[in-house]
Amino acid sequence: MHVRSLMIKDPITISEGTSVQEAIRLMQDNSIRHLPVVDRSRRLSGWVTLADMKQGLLPAMVTGLSVADLMIKKPITIHPEADLEVAARIISEKKIGGLPVLDEDNKVVGIITITDLVNVFINIMGLLTYSTRLDVNVGEEADGFEKVSHIIHDQGGEIISVGMAAHRTDKKIYYFRLKQCPIEPIVKALQDHRYEVISFAG
Repeated sequence: MHVRSLMIKDPITISEGTSVQEAIRLMQDNSIRHLPVVDRSRRLSGWVTLADMKQGLLPAMVTGLSVADLMIKKPITIHPEADLEVAARIISEKKIGGLPVLDEDNKVVGIITITDLVNVFINIMGLLTYSTRLDVNVGEEADGFEKVSHIIHDQGGEIISVGMAAHRTDKKIYYFRLKQCPIEPIVKALQDHRYEVISFAG
């Protein structure tokens, strides 16, 4: 999946001459926390956040500072055809709330935020649907995942999504999310086949 499919297209933008008060008002009125700063051709000049603008509000009122004085002048950016995984990694590693999305001409075509990424993760994982969670140690067999999946299916379980423990562990744990169903028969069948069920809920 590419950034283009998830980004907020044609985002609200401001110019360098915008007052700090106006930038804050725009963000609050539209329930957003980031604004690209652009020139007349919509080429990126900078990036502002609601937190930075609020912090700079008092100095701006006293000294007349504008957005140009407080904006991030060389923000990290991303291309619309970049993978979502790349955007997520940048946002996580740099501990930032979002990224301006630029085309080949350095023009702003969108923004992507941590909220957008969280929402797509929730949708992919089916976290807001009525579902059952099952965490299983599939063991060291090369085909352990396939065998566990077959057992779940044979007991009437329908898998919505699967995740795997990313942290280092001596166990090969998979997190299965199933359409809501009776979980006890599945747990018993897995245990009968000597698979360790770490936890389950639903």
